[in-house]
Amino acid sequence: MIKPGKHNAITDVEGLLVGHHHDLAAASGVSVVICPKGAVGGVDVRGSAPGTRETDLLQPENLVRTVNAVALCGGSVYGLAAADGVVRWLAEKGWGFPLEGGQVAPIVPAAALYDLGRGASFVPPTGAEWGRAACQAADDGPVAMGSVGAGCGALSGGIKGGLGTASAVLASGLSVGALVAVNSLGGVIDPASGRPWEIGLELDGEFGPQGRRAVQLPPAPPGQPGQNTTIGVVATDAAIDKAQAKKLAQMAQDGLARAIRPAHTMYDGDTIFCLATGQKELPRQEGFFASPQALAITELGQAMADCLSRAIIQAVLRAQSLAGMVAFAQLAER
Repeated sequence: MIKPGKHNAITDVEGLLVGHHHDLAAASGVSVVICPKGAVGGVDVRGSAPGTRETDLLQPENLVRTVNAVALCGGSVYGLAAADGVVRWLAEKGWGFPLEGGQVAPIVPAAALYDLGRGASFVPPTGAEWGRAACQAADDGPVAMGSVGAGCGALSGGIKGGLGTASAVLASGLSVGALVAVNSLGGVIDPASGRPWEIGLELDGEFGPQGRRAVQLPPAPPGQPGQNTTIGVVATDAAIDKAQAKKLAQMAQDGLARAIRPAHTMYDGDTIFCLATGQKELPRQEGFFASPQALAITELGQAMADCLSRAIIQAVLRAQSLAGMVAFAQLAER
């Protein structure tokens, strides 16, 4: 039986830290997932308007096997600068790809979402200092959700988007988690029912009173196509390789497509990273075709997809109204 982890957050995956930094007046921010001991990384980019850094490095055929952090950035093309602060902070800790003379090169893939023009100035005052601040706030405990971090200025299907997280412990004992900033062209709420599309995935009443509401959606979204993108991280404590991490990122995107409709549009840069901290061996099933780990990867991928859907719902249900964007919690009931 699948159940949430201790915090119902991506930090339930052993070996990960999460931190946020945001500026409410600027309606933008950054969230980081840090892997102090490194984690095998993979990525899947489905949207047609991505803003990314170091995604080529994650392809299975390329050299570097592990990453040290992933940055999820508001601020569109300007926001990717926050990853520079993450790199500098990690280097001071000595965490990174080993170089000569005891030096390191921290590996920090990143993705950005479009929240320009939603705060006091069109371009938020993002930069390396935002990434450093998010790192300094990182820990392995409960993770704040809603209008925080990279989800601070997010908009989803015409209502306030946000930052969400969720976790699950599988029957095998492996853990999975998801962290996502939802800034989508498509909606998380089914206009016919007024409830999230994937509300049936709820575990242990995690969505609370908001999850039991059916709301009236605004007649038309105030945003314009091209101001979108959902970015996130899924993770596991299983020991896997880069090819398997890429496959899991691909499977996790199914959870995004179920929870946000439409998804992966021409106006979204939907990008999902996968991290594996390697704390536990992957179960093997001998004689299962030519790959004894195929069944275990399939089960992990399914759990990650569901976990990502749950995190997406949390992002919208936990959001607070900001900068003229009205949150689900403030919508009238049907």
